[in-house]
Amino acid sequence: MASTISHKAGAGWPAAALLIAACVLAPVLALGWFALQGAAGHWSHLLQFVLPTALGNTLLLLAGVGVVVTCLGVGSAWLVTAYDFPLRNTLSWALLLPLAVPTYIVAFAYLDILHPIGPVQTLIRELLGYDSPRQFRLPDLRSLSGAIFLLGVVLYPYVYLSTRIMFATQSAALLEAARVLGESSRSVFFRVALPMARPAIAVGVSLALLETLNDIGASEFLGVQTLTVSIYTTWVTRNDLAGAAQIALAMLVIVALLIVAERYGRRRQRYAGTQRTRAVQAIRLSGLPALVACLLGILPVLIGFIAPALYLLNETIKRIHRVGNVSDQLLRSAWNTVTIALVATLLTLACGLVVAWAVRCARQHSRIAEKLAQAGARVATCGYALPGTVLAIGLLMPLVFADRVLSNVWQWLGNPDPGLLIMGSGIGLAIAYVIRFLAISIGGIEAGLARIPSSMEQAARLLGETPSGALRRVHLPLLRPALGAAALLVFVDAMKELPATLLLRPVNFDTLATWLYAEAARGTYEEGAVAALAIVVAGLIPVILLARTQFKSH
Repeated sequence: MASTISHKAGAGWPAAALLIAACVLAPVLALGWFALQGAAGHWSHLLQFVLPTALGNTLLLLAGVGVVVTCLGVGSAWLVTAYDFPLRNTLSWALLLPLAVPTYIVAFAYLDILHPIGPVQTLIRELLGYDSPRQFRLPDLRSLSGAIFLLGVVLYPYVYLSTRIMFATQSAALLEAARVLGESSRSVFFRVALPMARPAIAVGVSLALLETLNDIGASEFLGVQTLTVSIYTTWVTRNDLAGAAQIALAMLVIVALLIVAERYGRRRQRYAGTQRTRAVQAIRLSGLPALVACLLGILPVLIGFIAPALYLLNETIKRIHRVGNVSDQLLRSAWNTVTIALVATLLTLACGLVVAWAVRCARQHSRIAEKLAQAGARVATCGYALPGTVLAIGLLMPLVFADRVLSNVWQWLGNPDPGLLIMGSGIGLAIAYVIRFLAISIGGIEAGLARIPSSMEQAARLLGETPSGALRRVHLPLLRPALGAAALLVFVDAMKELPATLLLRPVNFDTLATWLYAEAARGTYEEGAVAALAIVVAGLIPVILLARTQFKSH
C-alpha cells in the first residue's frame, strides 16, 4: 500500500519537469510566431540592408574567435601537460582567470588602455621619441580584428579547461608507443594527442562561440555590427520589435548549427581514452626553452586578466581618491544586482532540483515516464544556448500576456489597474535569468545526485516515505555541496549578464553591468571602473573554486 502511494506521489515530479521544460521552450516558440507575423517588407529590408553586414560580421567573428580560442586553449593545455617548467603549477590554474572577466569589461578596459593618448601608446611614443599621436599610433582597436583578439583572449579558457582534463587523463603508454615508433614530439602531439582530444576541443569551442554570440557590449564598444547588436538597435533605437524578432530567428539558426557541429565533433567520443593507467610524464625544460615556455604560459593570463584587472583597480583608486565616495546611483545598481541575482538563483535552484529529481524518480516508474522526464531535462537545459537578446525577444510576448491576464483578474476582483506586475517589477528579468542559467543548476544537482546510491531512496520507500519526503529528509542534506556550488555559479553569471538585462530591465532599473555599459557609452571610464571591478571580483570566486576542484588531482 505504501509503495502504491509512493508511486502515485512521485508521478507529479515528471509532470512538473515537463512544465518547466515548456516554460523554457515558450520563448522560442513565441519568437518564431512573432517573427513570422512581420510584414513582408520587414524581411526584404532586413535581407537587403541589415542581415548581409550583420551576418557577415557575425560569421567572421565566430570564425576568428574559434581559431584564437582553439590555438590558445589547446596550446596552453598541452604546454602545462607535456612540459615541466617554472610556474607550471601556478599557470595550470591561472590560465582559467580570464573567465572571471566578462567580454564587455575587457573591451571597456582595453579601449582606454590602448587609446591613442592612453598609457601604452604614450609610453611607446616616449620611447621612440615621438611627441604626438599623429606621428605614431597603433592600429585602431575598434575593428573586427580587435574584437576577435579580445574575445579570443577572454574565452579561450573554455577550450583550455576541457582539453587540459582530456590531455591529463590520456594514457602515457599511447604517447610513449608513438615515440618508440620514431615519432617526434611534434608528431606525437598532432597525430596522437590532438585527435584523441578532439571531442573535448569541440565542446570547449562550442561554448566559447555561444558566448561570442551572446556578447553585445564588447561588439558594440568595438564598433562591430553583429546580429546581437543589430537586435538591440532594431528594437531599442528603431522601435522595430518585429524586425528584431526576425534577426533573432536568424541567430537561432546559427545556434542550432553550432550545436550540431559540436555533436558532430563528439560523434566518436567513445573511442577517446579517458581512463588512464599511468599519467603523462611531463618533459622537464631548462634554460632558454623553460623561459620561453614560461612566457608563453604567462602571456594569455597577462592579456586576458592581469592587465584589465590592474587597470580597473587603478581607475577605481583614482575615482575614490578624487571623489571620496561611491555615488548613490552606483550603490543602488549594486543593490539591484545582488537582489535580482539572489532571487534568480533561488528560483533556478528550485527548478533545477525539480527537473533533476524528476529524472531520478521516473526511473522507478514506467519506461515512458523515464523517457518523458529525460526529454524534459534536455529541453530545460537548452536555455543556456539561447543568446540573451534572443531570449529577451522571445520572452516579451509571454510576459506581456501574463501581465494582461493578471491585470484583468486583479481588476475583476474590484481593484484598480495594477500596471505591469511582471515586466515592471523585475520578475521578468529574473525569469530570463532562470531560463538562461537553468542548465548550470540541473547539471550540478544531477552530478550531486549521481553520488548518492539509489539504495538510500529505496530504503526510504520501504519505510513508507514518499519521494518528496525522501528528497527533503535524505537527499537535500547530502546535496548541500552541489547546491552551494550551483548557486554560486548561477549567482555570479546573473551578476554578469548584460544582453537580457539591457532589454528586459524595468524603467530606471540599473545593475552593475548596465551601469558599466552606460558609463562606457558616455566615455566616463573612471565611473564605470568601480562597477567593473566589483563584477570581476565576484567572478573570481567560482573560477578559483573551479580550478581547485578540476586540477587538484592533476
